[in-house]
Parts: sequence; C-alpha cells; structure tokens
Amino acid sequence: QVRLVESGGDLVQAGGSLRLSCAASVSIFFINGMGWYRQVIGKQREFIATITRGGTTNYADSVKGRFTISRDNAKNTVYLQMNSLKHEDTAVYYCTADSPTLVWGQGTQVTVTS
Repeated sequence: QVRLVESGGDLVQAGGSLRLSCAASVSIFFINGMGWYRQVIGKQREFIATITRGGTTNYADSVKGRFTISRDNAKNTVYLQMNSLKHEDTAVYYCTADSPTLVWGQGTQVTVTS
C-alpha cells in the first residue's frame, strides 16, 4: 500500500506563501486521485484540492485562486502551492491518494500569523 509523507509546513506571516510536498512510496502514475485536506484541532477535516491523473483539478471555494495543486508523476510527488495565506489557513495539512481506498499521510503543520 502506498505511504505518503508530507513536508513543507512552516510558520509564515499572513500574505506569504508556502509550498507543501507529498512524497509517495510508490509510483503515482496509475493513481488517479491525489489530494490535500486540512484539519484544525476540534474541527472536521476539510477538503482543499484534488488532481486527477490527467491533470484535472478541483478546489474548495475557500482556497480557489490562492492555492494550486500539481503533481510530478516522475518524482512520485504532489505539491500544494499556497499563496496569499490567511490566518484561517492555519491547520494540519494532509495528503491523500485514492489507491484504491483513500490513503492519508501523517500531516504537516502550517501556521499563519496575522
């Protein structure tokens, strides 16, 4: 089963940018849906973005226009470029792979200071 390891979380000021990475333990070439979710302690996990094998993307309204999901099948890595960060983007960010059941990474903390 695929294992996912996120990285890139950090402390950043509002208005800043971060790029999260998600490295998979196996080839993601045949994995259709790769995505990102986030969770604030005490709240449910929130969908952020997905990308299909063919490159079709889907975003939550809360991040549309600010976040960009991409994938590099050759590097078995999925990215989340986050721009114009807001305090409310503070959360643990999780990578997912639809392989074939939904697999989750361990998460990476993003903290945005206002």
